[in-house]
Amino acid sequence: MSLNLLYTDVEDDLRSSVRDLVAARSEPNTVLGIYDGDRSVVDPLWRAIAGDLGLAGLLIPEERGGAGASAREAAVVLEELGRSVAPVPFLTSSVVATTVLLAAAPGGAADELLAGLAAGERTAALVLPLSAGPGEESPAFSAEEGRISGSARSVAGAIEADVLLVPVATAGGTAVYAVAAADARIEPVVSLDMTRQLADVTLEGVAGQELLGAGEGGDAVRRGLEVGAALLTSEQYGVAQWCLTTTIAYLKDRRQFGRVVGGYQALKHRLADLYAAVESAGAAARYAAAATADEDPETVVATAVAQSFCSDVAVKAAEEAVQLHGGIGMTWEHPAHLYLKRAKADQIALGTPAAHRARLAELVDLPAPAPVG
Repeated sequence: MSLNLLYTDVEDDLRSSVRDLVAARSEPNTVLGIYDGDRSVVDPLWRAIAGDLGLAGLLIPEERGGAGASAREAAVVLEELGRSVAPVPFLTSSVVATTVLLAAAPGGAADELLAGLAAGERTAALVLPLSAGPGEESPAFSAEEGRISGSARSVAGAIEADVLLVPVATAGGTAVYAVAAADARIEPVVSLDMTRQLADVTLEGVAGQELLGAGEGGDAVRRGLEVGAALLTSEQYGVAQWCLTTTIAYLKDRRQFGRVVGGYQALKHRLADLYAAVESAGAAARYAAAATADEDPETVVATAVAQSFCSDVAVKAAEEAVQLHGGIGMTWEHPAHLYLKRAKADQIALGTPAAHRARLAELVDLPAPAPVG
């Protein structure tokens, strides 16, 4: 089955709406305040994206209270959020947590939570380390008589969430419980990327509501991580695209020794290589999103390819942006360091490039390398 990778008019309009809103409410100088402990920009921006634009429910079907869109539209949103390093929990709540909840049968306890997420009234987070990729999930929580105990470190989205989705290890497999964030001990940690600040989550005999039983919870969690990994590549593409575009604009304007810096042949070659890499990352990310939306049989392969490639391209683009901006790129006031931090944090999120390459090798039956020595 062939996949259409072109953007539709609806997706272009969606992109424009997100870009305009984020540009008006989340300038780089505003985002910088997060590193000084001022997170006042997060809640209003998230309310505008989730509620005013109605984007929190993109992946939720209309019959369950959502917009009935697909991974293609969610990917467009993530491209723009990556382009602006917006400090909002769209990936953690509207993609990963929502995908886990959608595995629950309609008419059950998950529907009320899904409706709240779609309306932008609630925010959820899956309580696993941000580094956990598809197939790497290991529940660190246990339940006894409906009371949940355990802890997980470096959880993304927990600070903004009011509901925690907790994978619980049981004799029959992994179950998923909903726990009020107010009942958990959530300890923010200093993170490389403070626009997606991590937190350690501890539960000590906390009451929870079972949403997915042991027979379906494990598959739901894996699906959530799979979709999250596929769409994270679109965010990485957005980061890389901003870095490339901004660097080209700067080198066209900056003059040194009486000539435009961008006119030097060595810099032209570096930019040409970076352009080719960023465009390739865009194609890989788009293919992963389209395959996910269409539930294509090659989705797992597409995700592994995109993740293993886009992660490194985003970091390379951010490093080049810092270096090619010269002295100003090293300053706190210039936003280049925000993109480098997001790119580096994303590089280990939902599975490292090496982990996805190893996974890809298994998927395509690539033989393991021969031992050295």
